[in-house]
Amino acid sequence: MKCIFCGSIEDKVIDSRLNEDGTSIRRRRECCSCGRRFTTYETIELTPIMVVKKNGERQEYSRNKLKQGIVNACAKRPVSMETIDKLVAEVEKKINNSLEQEIKSSVIGEYVMEGLKDIDDVAYIRFAAVYREFKDINSWLSEIKDLVKEKK
Repeated sequence: MKCIFCGSIEDKVIDSRLNEDGTSIRRRRECCSCGRRFTTYETIELTPIMVVKKNGERQEYSRNKLKQGIVNACAKRPVSMETIDKLVAEVEKKINNSLEQEIKSSVIGEYVMEGLKDIDDVAYIRFAAVYREFKDINSWLSEIKDLVKEKK
């Protein structure tokens, strides 16, 4: 780290502490050339993940939008907010592990459906209806039959 006083790049870290919210590390440094001390902060560099919609439009990924979609699917169902938060965290982990800066909304939808299938059948069907844009009753019946086959 370059000293702000003399410009030397030789220094030593005297103290490191995690900040209160856990998003950065505060480091106290001492310049080996001039002996003066200064503080630096280390944070994770976040590159925004873009979601490519079905129509080709790109939007920045929104945790709130993902969570709201899951909450809507689980409305009036015995699914706790803790369970929903865990599913959102699982989906985000998969998104981040892909190491891609752009991800198709269809991939995110599949991740959510995988999780909902194990949580609540009705929430799964509700989400599938919106995500797969069911046009008629046959679409619903087909999805329900597939779910029943998997459960057996």
